[in-house]
Amino acid sequence: MSLDKPQFPVDAMSGMVANAVEYMVDAGQRSVLFFDIMRQRGDQYRDHVAETAPHVLNYAAELIIDGRKLEQPVNYVLVRIIPPKGVEIDLKRRPFVVVDPRAGHGPGIGGFKADSEIGVAMKAGHPCYFIGFLPEPMPGQTIERIAHAEAIFIEKVIERHTEADGKPCVIGNCQAGWAIMILASLRPELFGPVIIAGAPLAYWAGVHGKYPMRYSGGLLGGSWLTALSSDLGAGKFDGAWLVQNFENQNPSNTLWTKQYNVYSKVDTEADRYLEFERWWGGHVNLNAEEIQFIVDELFIGNNLAAGNIKMSDGTTVDLRNIRSPIVVFCSKGDNVTPPQQALDWILDLYANVDEIRAYGQTIVYTVHESVGHLGIFVSGGVAKKEHAEFSSNIDLIDVLPPGLYEATFEARGPETTNDDLAVGQWVMRCEARTLDDIRAMGGNSPEDERRFETAKRVSEKNLDAYRKFVQPWVKSMVTPQVAELMRKWHPLRLQYDAFSSRNPVMKAVESMADKAREKRKPVTADNPFLAFQERMSKQIVSSLDQWRDQQEALSEAMFLSIYGSPALQAAVGVDPQSETSRRREMDPKHRELLQARIAELKSKIGSGGLREAAIRALLYVGSARGMVDERSLEALRRLRQTDEASRITLAEFKMLVREQFFMLLLDREAALAAIPGLLPDNKDERRRALAAVQEVLSASAEISGEVAKRLKQVVELFGLDDRGNTVAFGSKAKAS
Repeated sequence: MSLDKPQFPVDAMSGMVANAVEYMVDAGQRSVLFFDIMRQRGDQYRDHVAETAPHVLNYAAELIIDGRKLEQPVNYVLVRIIPPKGVEIDLKRRPFVVVDPRAGHGPGIGGFKADSEIGVAMKAGHPCYFIGFLPEPMPGQTIERIAHAEAIFIEKVIERHTEADGKPCVIGNCQAGWAIMILASLRPELFGPVIIAGAPLAYWAGVHGKYPMRYSGGLLGGSWLTALSSDLGAGKFDGAWLVQNFENQNPSNTLWTKQYNVYSKVDTEADRYLEFERWWGGHVNLNAEEIQFIVDELFIGNNLAAGNIKMSDGTTVDLRNIRSPIVVFCSKGDNVTPPQQALDWILDLYANVDEIRAYGQTIVYTVHESVGHLGIFVSGGVAKKEHAEFSSNIDLIDVLPPGLYEATFEARGPETTNDDLAVGQWVMRCEARTLDDIRAMGGNSPEDERRFETAKRVSEKNLDAYRKFVQPWVKSMVTPQVAELMRKWHPLRLQYDAFSSRNPVMKAVESMADKAREKRKPVTADNPFLAFQERMSKQIVSSLDQWRDQQEALSEAMFLSIYGSPALQAAVGVDPQSETSRRREMDPKHRELLQARIAELKSKIGSGGLREAAIRALLYVGSARGMVDERSLEALRRLRQTDEASRITLAEFKMLVREQFFMLLLDREAALAAIPGLLPDNKDERRRALAAVQEVLSASAEISGEVAKRLKQVVELFGLDDRGNTVAFGSKAKAS
């Protein structure tokens, strides 16, 4: 027995040594391969920035308009996306135009992958165009000049698709979202549905304990630092500073997780990492006038929804002028553009849903539960779900009656009713909402609004002081050569250059990596040292996250304390006791137009024929559900296709739906009572129309409850009944 006792520790020790040796060999090889990936990243960066028109588009493209050659030149271009082999495009479908965000990063993110906004739109049969940009702005380029150029681009797209069933659907990601909203308010006639993804429009909005980025302008003393940065760049603002702001929001990912993920999965992660870094490191410049407008008018000033932005000709930017449906896509996991910043502009513009309808606006929003800011327009999963559904059902969104809706998505399966009427893996429905649904997400108190207003006024005073006392000295000392040297020495650029092949040490890493690949021996998954490595990584992430949370809490406390001071508020002209709301009242001129339109619609309640009666009946019965399902529109589309004699264009159908909807809204009893007078004498025609209404209603759900009650009422208005050879409620219809 005594001879057997030492055997166990010896075996354990031997196993531990073997595990240690195995791990050390793997760790050494992974380290060499990791640094070689960093070398490839550096070389890729140098090659990418050396290109005249660098981008990360995954598709071939044809140049349509070069913005540098316009009368008012800009560094933007319009290209047509060439469909890849096997993708069929229907030229009669409305085109999609994806506008790239110019927020410091390189161009091309909207078509970064096959499963992207461009990819899913082409898969749905839509022609696609892309508005991208070049790294260097043109002299004198401003945000207004860019808007003018983008209007020319969209006009060109419309000109190329005169037979399309609807105006272009325009997608604006992040910065491009608010830019497109500005343009759509100035040139509403150019737009079909507008999709804004991860785009901030209410810049002060948020909730306590989250989203500290909105405090940064106030904590830095306002936009004087933006002006200084532009002056140090000899009139250009380095987009690398904007990228660094994004990275500072998540230090654990920036300082550890992103690199550790490559190191720990070095055999499989290189391609994905390098693909992303090619875009992330493609920093671009902005003119001083551009970035100053963005910071002063939007992020610190919050003037967009307030209607305080004016163009050079005196035209006011009023988002209520937009006549196309607006689709807002945001996420609770987005700490750059949280749901409040994406949606609270609606609260600033409208008192209730009736006021949204009074402006003829249709607003559809959807809130993702977890995806981060970049994932909203980069994630393949999001593209396959939300963006694919928006693309496939853009006509449904376009013909929705005015109001506020939330887009929801239900997985499509064998149990889905009439699943053949749905496209893709999900069924989209638009459910009616009120402004209280947006308020329930949280927002600013009157005290918070006073704090941000105070920060805005402090910023204005500090900027005036900088321009008067400091700016002339800075401009006199900074030459273009000095500015270019400062850009090259930016920390974000240095990290790419330092690990490129220009560094002699990295040439040695390249040869070592080749040998490591030849003799690669990955560690086994059950190695205890690998498990210890993972535990250490999680501990580092946790520590960095705790540090971030502490910094964010401190930043918020400082902002609330400094700008909540009654003395400071009074000093800059803010009444410490004010309870004023940012919500704008309806313009008197619009109210006059509205009253005239109401009188016109009321006078037309008794006008029309069978088509008007059928649409009115469909809207009346369907509104009992409080939602519109994509299957109902598909059923309606198929009915239109089979009835050539009564086919109308999508634009005509949209106008018909809106008129009948408003008639029901203004005077439901009179609108219903007028239906018999719109019908033909031929009962067969009435019966077919009513059968079509029933078919559309039953496409998404059984006809029961209030829906069945209203349908029975409509049957009587049509002079039919549910007996004998008249309209029979099918198996999907149940009387309540």
